[in-house]
Amino acid sequence: MTPDPVAGRVAEILARSGFVAAPDEASELVACAAGDPDRLASLLARRLSGEPLAWVTGRAEFCGLEIRVDPGVYVPRWQSEPLARRAASLLPARGTAVDVCTGSGAVAAVMRALRPSARVLATERDLRAARCAAANGVEVYTGDLFDPLPAGIGGSVDVLVGIVPYVPSAALSLLPRDTFRFEASDAYDGGPDGTDVLRSVVAGAPALLRPGGSLLLELGADQAELLADALRAHRFSLVGVIEDEEGDVRGLEATLRARRGRSGASGRPAPEAP
Repeated sequence: MTPDPVAGRVAEILARSGFVAAPDEASELVACAAGDPDRLASLLARRLSGEPLAWVTGRAEFCGLEIRVDPGVYVPRWQSEPLARRAASLLPARGTAVDVCTGSGAVAAVMRALRPSARVLATERDLRAARCAAANGVEVYTGDLFDPLPAGIGGSVDVLVGIVPYVPSAALSLLPRDTFRFEASDAYDGGPDGTDVLRSVVAGAPALLRPGGSLLLELGADQAELLADALRAHRFSLVGVIEDEEGDVRGLEATLRARRGRSGASGRPAPEAP
């Protein structure tokens, strides 16, 4: 295939500005411009300012899907792909899943694509992101964590997944310097040790999951250990951690245990006393 001279020139400009994936980004910008040189110049200027590429082009690839990403909406990262694929693999064909803090709806969209007969619900407190998720075909409810979910699903969810804020507050300054020029810190800030929102999800998940249901959360390398006591207190058994392609820990998987109770003649656990 003959190299595109326009893409080549754009790649040179990006490379001189320090963009490590300059050829790939150039190809995306040129494709998005669709032959309009003025539009290409505008897109290139936005990218050179540090604006996320997905906001500039309006899309991102995630687990092989094209995901719409509107400006201001959290951009799905390739490091989250193993979590999304694992969530989909645990979802029964006609099961129910909930994705909290869905952002653009990328994880929910992967579950829908791989389990088309299942019901996948999502929540998102940011209205702009919720609209973006809906545009990606996600059944999304606007509100914080579990609050906006419809009544009647408690105890029936097979998989609960979330990419919630989990960066320790003191570590926010270590993120790429352009991050907070364009993105809000509350999409990342998980409190002093990064587990504030993670703990809220762990505490609320048992009301939604069925016994044996799965909880999957994105987190940092040492946070699975920090959450161990909370998981046990809320009847979860830690299955293990989820790693990305580079072998870095990106998430945890836990299973909800049934409540303890006396067994009757049928061998099934008797209901606990109120």
